[in-house]
Amino acid sequence: MQTTLAPEFQGTADGLEAEAILRKCVHCGFCTATCPTYQLLGDELDGPRGRIYLIKQVLEGAEPTRTTQIHLDRCLTCRNCESTCPSGVQYGNLVEIGRRIVEAKVERPRGESALRWMLKQGLTSPAFGPAMKLGQIVRPLLPQALKNKVPAPGGARAHQWPKREHPRKVLMLLGCVQPAMMPNVNSATARVLDAAGIQTLVADGAGCCGAIKSHLNDHEGGLADMRRNIDAWWPLVQGLTAAGKVEAIVMNASGCGVTVKAYAHALAHDPAYAEKAARVAELTRDLSELLVDLVPLLKPRMHLKSNPRVPRVLAYHPPCTLQHGQQLRGGVEAGLAELGFDVSTAGSESHLCCGSAGTYSVLQPELAYSLRDRKLGHLNATHGGEAQAIVSANIGCIQHLQTGTALPVRHWIEVLDEALA
Repeated sequence: MQTTLAPEFQGTADGLEAEAILRKCVHCGFCTATCPTYQLLGDELDGPRGRIYLIKQVLEGAEPTRTTQIHLDRCLTCRNCESTCPSGVQYGNLVEIGRRIVEAKVERPRGESALRWMLKQGLTSPAFGPAMKLGQIVRPLLPQALKNKVPAPGGARAHQWPKREHPRKVLMLLGCVQPAMMPNVNSATARVLDAAGIQTLVADGAGCCGAIKSHLNDHEGGLADMRRNIDAWWPLVQGLTAAGKVEAIVMNASGCGVTVKAYAHALAHDPAYAEKAARVAELTRDLSELLVDLVPLLKPRMHLKSNPRVPRVLAYHPPCTLQHGQQLRGGVEAGLAELGFDVSTAGSESHLCCGSAGTYSVLQPELAYSLRDRKLGHLNATHGGEAQAIVSANIGCIQHLQTGTALPVRHWIEVLDEALA
């Protein structure tokens, strides 16, 4: 796609990157076939090709409007279009650039700005944990819309962390909201790795991966979160502590994983952090990437047949951040099947987003819940409607899907942990 940048963008990092991405696009329209918002709304400007045209116009000097902003806001950044695109257009990077530029030029309504500020500050704040505990105490009294965002408290096992030491060590990011909302995911991860002879370490100074602020157009805030994590992890990456050197940085939330794997890109122009960011990105692994090595170690310790409380028949929802962002497909299903579970993805539209998309379900609830119900319809039909649980690999998807079904929705590592207990 021929592009002539306006003078204000010529020679800038964003301008040069956007121009290179735009030149790959042949506006074929294949991406519209797999875009969730285009399928719901049927508007060209609510699909990747239309949004690419909007961003191109802005980069060429057209003045963005509130309408431009709304169409870009409606994008889930699921990156399904990247999996579909025959030309390799990096749409995810382009839409982030476009949003930043439009955000600087178009004033938002006050209520909308306040909500976005509360999300980016509140979800990444140390006060989020105490606030969530309070919300869980008064959960029965909350209106349904708020109750949907406050999961029930975790059980006793949520806080049982293995104490054994092992020669093999990995570093794990606890996340910003996961310790308060779904603490058992982290402890279950540590227990499963412990059963395979791998010790899980945590760096106290690490926090949000940077995704929340970045996706809410606080570019500098997102970069600050990334630099803080690198600083917290670096001694363990280099083996400069008594704990020793870690062999990988493990992510059990695919939304965090896709972000940390992109640290090298995000900090490429920062001379103080570019090299460290590249090393961190290189070491980062989604938890599912470890399954190939874990399966033979865990298989003799499985107790599926002797523990009827563990769900064996599973409907699996692969998050967009895993299958499109990280381009990881089939690993969870294959690993769980090898360990004795009967697991299937939805027979239709397993590639489509569930509507969670980080803070999207709060900012775009109508679209988010339409996509949720569509996804649950397909998941509930797996195994002839006899699935005992839905499993996924990202806290946002799990929490969002659970608001629309009575069937338990869990992280796959929790179910595996129970089968090893």
